[in-house]
Amino acid sequence: MSVVGIDFGAQSTKIGVARNKGIDIVQTSNLKNTVANLKRLIGRSFSDPDVQIEQSFNTATLCDVNGQAGVEVNFRQQKQKFSATQLVAMYLTKIRDTAANELQIPVSDVTISVPAWFTDVQRRAMLDAGEIAGLKVLRLINDTTATALGYGITKLDLPGPEEKPRRVMFVDIGHSDYTASIVEFRKGELNVKATACDRHFGGRNFDLALTEHFAEEFKEKFKIDVRKNAKAWARTLAAAEKMKKVLSANPAAPMSIESLMEDVDVRAIVKREELETMVQPLLERVLVPIEQALAEAKLKPEDIDSIEMVGGCTRVPSIKEAVSKFFGKNLSFTLNQDEAIARGCAFSCAILSPVFRVRDFSVHDIVNYPIEFTWEQSADIPDEDTSLTVFGRGNVMPSTKILTFYRKQPFDLEARYASPEELPGKTDPWVGRFSVKGVKADANDDFMICKLKARLNLHGILNVESGYYVEDMEVEEPVEEDADVSWIRIQPKKTRKVKKQVRKGDLPIVAGTPAIEPSVKEAWIEGEKAMYLHDKTIAETDEKKNELETTIYDMRDRKYGRYARFLEDEAKKQAFDDKLDELEGGADTTLDVYAGKLQEIKKLVQPFEETLEDERQQALAEELAKKRAEEEAKRAAEEQAKKAAAAAMNFEERNETMPDAPAQEEAPAGDKQ
Repeated sequence: MSVVGIDFGAQSTKIGVARNKGIDIVQTSNLKNTVANLKRLIGRSFSDPDVQIEQSFNTATLCDVNGQAGVEVNFRQQKQKFSATQLVAMYLTKIRDTAANELQIPVSDVTISVPAWFTDVQRRAMLDAGEIAGLKVLRLINDTTATALGYGITKLDLPGPEEKPRRVMFVDIGHSDYTASIVEFRKGELNVKATACDRHFGGRNFDLALTEHFAEEFKEKFKIDVRKNAKAWARTLAAAEKMKKVLSANPAAPMSIESLMEDVDVRAIVKREELETMVQPLLERVLVPIEQALAEAKLKPEDIDSIEMVGGCTRVPSIKEAVSKFFGKNLSFTLNQDEAIARGCAFSCAILSPVFRVRDFSVHDIVNYPIEFTWEQSADIPDEDTSLTVFGRGNVMPSTKILTFYRKQPFDLEARYASPEELPGKTDPWVGRFSVKGVKADANDDFMICKLKARLNLHGILNVESGYYVEDMEVEEPVEEDADVSWIRIQPKKTRKVKKQVRKGDLPIVAGTPAIEPSVKEAWIEGEKAMYLHDKTIAETDEKKNELETTIYDMRDRKYGRYARFLEDEAKKQAFDDKLDELEGGADTTLDVYAGKLQEIKKLVQPFEETLEDERQQALAEELAKKRAEEEAKRAAEEQAKKAAAAAMNFEERNETMPDAPAQEEAPAGDKQ
């Protein structure tokens, strides 16, 4: 089973995968012809002013898809409209395949990061997109919370449970938004204390300021208006982004674009001071989220132990200087600015996955928008309140609350955000409606005591999970007595009667939320599967077509080499060429046709290959026989040599052990006769 974390960004996406006892990053950028800034469109209504702002950052045409923000794109040579949720699902499918190719195993379980300012409807849309893409989203985690997890889980020097926590401010300024979070760390846990955001402060705002500047300059200097040409505008925007990155490390940067528009080449140069002047209104807001987070956490700048900077835009010198000056200390860049969120997401997925063993580390996030419940007043309780803020701002998340109601008949609850002015754009504050069924008066026409379990889950999504009713009953419970070991006496246990609420049965709840209708979701799932199979077939067809072309070129080369002796006859050679030309010709066709042509080529050269294979096998057999004969001769020679050596050794041994003949004594001279 795989463990994958996805940093779903506005401009690019990072993928973190758990393997080799660590986290590796697989990077994939938004592909050509895909829609930019998808995370800023998902879960939003087309009429939202924030969606209209996105049009200036998008070359694709935004449109209304059943009230949701959508995009009109070219698909299969025709214009089609897709909702942002469908487009995110398509992109997640591509991410899934990229991770699967990297890991060489199927990918299912993932954790996906979302901005802290995402509302309930946006989070539901992200979960729906994951489901449509065939993914099981174990957790939607806020960007800075993921960063904090990646920071804390690897630290071995965090304070103990009874010690003062380490307070870290995470400043994350990415391509399109800015988040500041204060997080307290102790050994084995993190607690988010406050989070503040600026949804319209990011690297793209610097890019846009530069592009607007050059649009005016080019209009005056070169008499061209890039605002009227989408391609020229996109090229200028891309050049401005590169220039911004150069200015982060250099005092000045040049720009040069050939044939930008109407065959006009443009050149320009900008100094860092000029860029800072262009974005001065933006820079004046750089400390606002930091100050808001400190105020919410009731802390001062000196209470922060470390300031961790992440996100590509934190490389801008003027931003670093302003934040450092505000805190009066050096900033920390110990985390990888581009990969920190993806790593944290991968750690989160590993913690939640049943197949990975990870160091225990608890993550306690907070509610960023207070949620209240409202209901109609009971006719039998004239002084009853009709609303209650159940999950206040800063409430720990995930969290469960039990709501108690006294009713004689079914009733409805409505959940909504208590401070609509804090929501992104013109987001509808409505969160959901929950109808409680099966409620009735008891035999004495008294109230039914209804208990409802409201839960804000780890995704940040609200649900009334269950309901039940209880009755007040008198029950006996034992009275605790002091133990006296000096007395051993058997006596009845003392009890007392107390009133307790005893659960008697469940109450059905019918929920109405902004989630996609099941029938629509199922249709989108089937549609995504069909598009995926279509894309897969196209890819396989292209691959088979390339294989056919390569094979034909190879066959033509073999005509003068490997197959030359089979095609010495001109008629055979011409027939061979004609067949290859026939198979090569024709318009683009289907996968099966290309596969069939490859089979025809295989059949065409099969007699040649069989003859060559027979000759190869015969040559191998002859070589093997020759080798065996040589080995047999070698063994026979070695055996003969061994026998000769043994015979010689035996001869020497016999000579050494044979006794010498006795010498004859010479007779004295006088004895000679």
